[in-house]
Amino acid sequence: MFKRSTVFTFLIILLSACKVQNKIAIVNHEAPVVLQGPAWAAAWQQKAGEYKALCYQAYNLAQMRLDFLLQRQYNKPVAIVTDIDETVLDNSPYQVHQAIQNAEYSDSSWIEWTNKVDCDTVPGARSFLSYAKSKGVAVFYITNRLEKERAATLKDLQRWNFPDATDDHLTMKTTTSGKETRRKQVADHYEILLLLGDNLSDFSEVFDKKPLEERNNNTENNASLFGSKFIVLPNAMYGDWDGAIYRFQYDLPAAEKEKIILKSLKKY
Repeated sequence: MFKRSTVFTFLIILLSACKVQNKIAIVNHEAPVVLQGPAWAAAWQQKAGEYKALCYQAYNLAQMRLDFLLQRQYNKPVAIVTDIDETVLDNSPYQVHQAIQNAEYSDSSWIEWTNKVDCDTVPGARSFLSYAKSKGVAVFYITNRLEKERAATLKDLQRWNFPDATDDHLTMKTTTSGKETRRKQVADHYEILLLLGDNLSDFSEVFDKKPLEERNNNTENNASLFGSKFIVLPNAMYGDWDGAIYRFQYDLPAAEKEKIILKSLKKY
């Protein structure tokens, strides 16, 4: 027979659980995929051995390709062009923070995060880029972080001892998120052997802000370049892939984005 105190304690726990469930229900009812989904992807990125395995696989392949390409002779110095976020630096804590806040991405919250200079590294990134540098390959970082983030970005790269973490090897976003012009600036003086990134626009302008079907068709049309010239890192948290689903209408309310995303998915 339960004591009265035991029953009372049980009721308190039950009521507390109901309150928590109600709070979760309110949050999830608004837009669970858009607002909380990135945190689930961040959990995979932070905790899954499979995520690490994919990163090591990408960088192991990059090293094999680099060794092969360095057997050739080039008329210009050789270089690698790499993205930063989710390619060499891990920003998953930001996605977790935003999910807890029930908020989408914003420039102000993102800059608050990058100013902390607290990114971890993507598995295999530092080892590979250091190896490339030891072979006489220059490293250029092309990022869509804003110019006001330059100092913090350099600090984060430098504290992890990434090679060529200097102003002249780092280009930020200015007027456009497209990277083709910045890649061409490197190509004017260097032979680009490999391009590294987590977003298709890190590799070619044919992917820049293209509709979903065209984006996927262009991926198929360039299949031979993936693993030979283009090295892709996994990122399920964010990217042009989700923007393409709702036609890059980033100003839409989260709930509206959610409707579009769910409507686009195969289901039974």
